[in-house]
Amino acid sequence: MKIILSRKRFDSSNGGYPSPVLPDGKLLSLPIPIEGESLSYETITAPGGKSYAENIEKLAAGTDIGSKGAHLDPDLVPSVRPRLTSWRPAFGQCEAAAGHLDNQFVSVGDLFLFFGWFQHIEEVRGQLRYRRSEESFHAIYGSMQIGEIISSKAEINRRIWLHNHPHAKLKWANDRIYVASSNLSLYPTYPDGGAFEFDERLRLTKKGEFNRSRWDLDRKIFEHL
Repeated sequence: MKIILSRKRFDSSNGGYPSPVLPDGKLLSLPIPIEGESLSYETITAPGGKSYAENIEKLAAGTDIGSKGAHLDPDLVPSVRPRLTSWRPAFGQCEAAAGHLDNQFVSVGDLFLFFGWFQHIEEVRGQLRYRRSEESFHAIYGSMQIGEIISSKAEINRRIWLHNHPHAKLKWANDRIYVASSNLSLYPTYPDGGAFEFDERLRLTKKGEFNRSRWDLDRKIFEHL
């Protein structure tokens, strides 16, 4: 089994600020904005029942991000939007990123660990804000073991539940969708993929380090997965 660390969701170039670690410990990984995406931040639901747009507006007053299209990929959490009963976690890749995975012979049975840019937030007088006493950091927020790789429209057409995935139209070069397996092969009672609540063992950035790209991997991250 190969383990692939894949950076996805908001970053300094796409979105411009960290995804929040909510006061209750939930990791709210924010999908990047892409013009032309049919899914909006107003129509996807965050933990606690509020829309992603509501959470974003509370953190970044005056932003227009909520009106833009949300690229919900990887799509790991069933509760963010209405689902068909056959829904499974899925992750799309294309162009150079897909080619890199091919060159590394990434295939069925391999495990994606998704990480992103996060910062703890707090609620002060009803307003959400980033904790000023803490630096932002990289952390693993989700995982998915590959059950199948879909790269043809005929294969997608046979899976109705996959039709609203942002890569379902295969509109980019070398486009494909990785679909989660039915369970985690190392631990068959564990789900095939999903998102985590925050735990210090999921932090990649060295504690106290200003540069979030300086990682400390001398810890038992995989005990938490």
